[in-house]
Amino acid sequence: MSAETAAEMYLPHFVVKQKLTLMVNRYEVSESDESGTPTRLMALAEQKRMAFKEQVTFFADAGKQRAVFGFKARKKLDLNAGYDITDESGAQIGYFKKDFGASLMRSTFHVEGPGFTGTGRERNQVAGLLRRFTELDFIPIHFDFVDPTGSPLFSVERKMSLGDRYRVTVPDQRVDFRVAAAVAVALDALMAR
Repeated sequence: MSAETAAEMYLPHFVVKQKLTLMVNRYEVSESDESGTPTRLMALAEQKRMAFKEQVTFFADAGKQRAVFGFKARKKLDLNAGYDITDESGAQIGYFKKDFGASLMRSTFHVEGPGFTGTGRERNQVAGLLRRFTELDFIPIHFDFVDPTGSPLFSVERKMSLGDRYRVTVPDQRVDFRVAAAVAVALDALMAR
């Protein structure tokens, strides 16, 4: 892929780790090696627990002095709202939306970014149904996002565990890591993880 079509901020692998406290959900986004071992903190976000999930802002570090990207719902309190993903200057770099009709049996999201569009679905329908109808928090979550031709854009995987740690793999160089990171955090937040 040529440099002109590569995303401004491309990372082939990163992890999103959620840390729960009494008052906030904290998400740390770190670049990783191919095996999933974090190598460099890229951004972090905190979301008040029990808050509406219409907006999440990612900061450069724990000091939260510099916002580097975020996502925000186009409409408040609307389950069908789409979410704009913006860079640190507020310019839109992507968009995603949950497809509620298609999500009855298998959660489905649509994503857009500069030069690509795609759809992401849960890889395992049985695991998705178990997660919906049980209180088991350790069921794996695997989403595969593909473009209209079926070529992979990125994947988000949470192994069976008690802690929420998502491994994100991005084979398509058009996908800005900020778009994939926003979607990975939204999967966790919007599915009430």
